[in-house]
Amino acid sequence: MTTATARHLRANQTEVEKRLWSRLRNRGLLELKFRRQVPLGDFVADFVCAEQALIIELDGGQHASSEARDQLRTAWLASRGWRVVRFWNNEVNENLEGVLQTIAGACGVDVDDPHPGPLPEGEGEGRRALPGSAGRPRRRLGGGFAPRRRP
Repeated sequence: MTTATARHLRANQTEVEKRLWSRLRNRGLLELKFRRQVPLGDFVADFVCAEQALIIELDGGQHASSEARDQLRTAWLASRGWRVVRFWNNEVNENLEGVLQTIAGACGVDVDDPHPGPLPEGEGEGRRALPGSAGRPRRRLGGGFAPRRRP
């Protein structure tokens, strides 16, 4: 498919695509960069995360009759190193958080353990507290402070 087709699809998203895109865009999920309506060979993938080699496809009712074509498409993409995860539109509408957890799992994140392990012994000890801070360590912000990004 051509770039013009992908542009047309980006300009005419379905409501379900808009809903998922609102959560994936601007590194909204796990600080991962997703792109939408990306041409790959003769196909246009709904959402692509190149750093994870992951494609997210949303399937509406029309895909029930084109299952064989979807299988060929998935096989072609897999042969080029892509992993494809498919969701029905109603899954996004009825369980968006579950869809996002499934995508996170496909990216290798354990969604059942959202917290990092405890600090190694000795870490964080011996820091001076500010008056009135109830023993919390002091936080230093230098010029150009930016939120910490996940590795």
